[in-house]
Amino acid sequence: MGADFGGAAVSGAVAAAVATGVYRALGARSRLRPRERRQRVNHAGRSVDLYAGPAVAVGAAAGAAVLPLPARTRCAASLAVLVAAGCGAYDDLAAAGDPRRGFRAHLGALRDGEVTSGAVKLLGIGAAGLAAGALMRERPVDRLLAGAVIAGTAHLVNLVDVRPAAAIGTVLALGAPGLPGGGTAAALAGAPMGAAAALVAEDLGERTMIGDTGAHALGAALGVAVVAGRGRAGLLAHTAGLVVAAVYGERVSGLVRSLWDRTVPDAGRG
Repeated sequence: MGADFGGAAVSGAVAAAVATGVYRALGARSRLRPRERRQRVNHAGRSVDLYAGPAVAVGAAAGAAVLPLPARTRCAASLAVLVAAGCGAYDDLAAAGDPRRGFRAHLGALRDGEVTSGAVKLLGIGAAGLAAGALMRERPVDRLLAGAVIAGTAHLVNLVDVRPAAAIGTVLALGAPGLPGGGTAAALAGAPMGAAAALVAEDLGERTMIGDTGAHALGAALGVAVVAGRGRAGLLAHTAGLVVAAVYGERVSGLVRSLWDRTVPDAGRG
């Protein structure tokens, strides 16, 4: 089996199955040990669990791992996804109640000697992106651009994770156009798409949320797929777009909130 459109179907199916299994296992464990249940209050004031995050992260990593690709590529995908998920999980657990948002706030705190959860994410995911980029590309410039795309895509998906299924919808929308062309990029994109699709109903139904754990993991996985399918010019264009999105992060998040609230006007009521 080559890394063609069939590869995307296989990676997506494996990712979906693993994500579903992990989510159900975590839910069953929480019912047996209710004191250990991980919950968060969402935008509408509803209590939701955080189990979709680790579920989609493990699913995306598993989907990429089964592909018949060079070991360096599979290692890059696993590294980027799992480190991004780990940094996101730390933020999910440590940042509750912290009002600081955006790069500037966390970098300002870092200059003052305070290592916030946001700084951990920024540095950790950035380092993982560079390491993954080094595994996928040979030239220094291409490695830097690849790292920026992987880390930047992880950040972008997290930026839009402000309403139910917004991040998952973004992953599906960004990944779908590349599937018909097949190839390595499509095969790798199938993994985060499959993991995301498996839990979209749970997320949209406000029974769970993917949190920073899942958003960063899915974004990193999608970034690896972008790197696999683009040359230097493409990586440069993606990097420029991601930098703009990061600079105007609050506006991006606000736009998603506005569009979602207009589309689902009764959300959060009743």
